[in-house]
Amino acid sequence: MARALGYYEGTLRLAIHQWKYQEKTSLTSFFGEKMVEGFFQYWNPSAIDLLLPVPLHPNRLRERGFNQSLLLAKALSRQTGIPYRKRLLQKIKPTPPLMELRSRERERVIKGAFRVMKKEEIEGKSILLVDDVYTTGATVNECAKVLLAGGAARVDVLTLAHAIRGV
Repeated sequence: MARALGYYEGTLRLAIHQWKYQEKTSLTSFFGEKMVEGFFQYWNPSAIDLLLPVPLHPNRLRERGFNQSLLLAKALSRQTGIPYRKRLLQKIKPTPPLMELRSRERERVIKGAFRVMKKEEIEGKSILLVDDVYTTGATVNECAKVLLAGGAARVDVLTLAHAIRGV
């Protein structure tokens, strides 16, 4: 199951861009609160064993200075009591910014970009993958494939926003 809190347009898109690219980190608490509200709308905390942020490649993390998905996962963890792990799923292959690519190109570029570091920690677990924007689903789909192949029982997705088809 994948759920988003709103469409990636207008004010929400502007706020996410300011947060990610203009270092408006003051928006973190607002987005964290919204993620918690969205979580409780769709899930019971007892149904999720582990929160995993979609990881950034180390090069992108250095450029940006923070992983927005990790900040959202931390906020969810604080409010739900569900543990999060920040290095269990890693991005091992750098990719160009996916916003610039078409759907098929995104799938090709993202294939093989992630790996699970300790499979025993996900075995049989229900995982909630946390990210900021669901565009074509290429990134979260690749993460889910890797997690399921590593032994996860289930992978759901929660994002702040979902891009409208063609955006």
